[in-house]
Amino acid sequence: MVASPEMRASDGDRERVAAALREHMVDGRLDVDEFNERLEQVYKSRTYGELAKVTSDLPATDLHTLSATTPQPSPKSRKDPKKAREELRANWAIWAFASSINWVIWLIVSTTSDGPVYPWPLWVMGPWGVVLLLGTLSAAAGGNRREPS
Repeated sequence: MVASPEMRASDGDRERVAAALREHMVDGRLDVDEFNERLEQVYKSRTYGELAKVTSDLPATDLHTLSATTPQPSPKSRKDPKKAREELRANWAIWAFASSINWVIWLIVSTTSDGPVYPWPLWVMGPWGVVLLLGTLSAAAGGNRREPS
């Protein structure tokens, strides 16, 4: 059955056109900016006709021979646990350094002012610290999981 231009396109159809555009970019037919513009049009397209307009000036490609899925990273590309711990420590060190600078500024302002000064550094270090704490806890929980052999 031949699809008419008015027929609605599926997500798989859009993915196949996106894959074709990637191939055309790799082959040098499209530059990065034009690829990005066309890719945006692909994902906005609703019909086969709209998809056909995106590739109308490119050589024909059998879309059914291309994969509709994007390649998934291999398990080897996962982050090294030792490196992840080092990055986490560095993030905590940056947080502590920035927090201490804010507390020093607050201390200077509060000692040189006439009245009490609201402890505003809590608003700087609090949310940031919560985000770091959640990241630390999730990293610790992820580190306790064992990979299937």
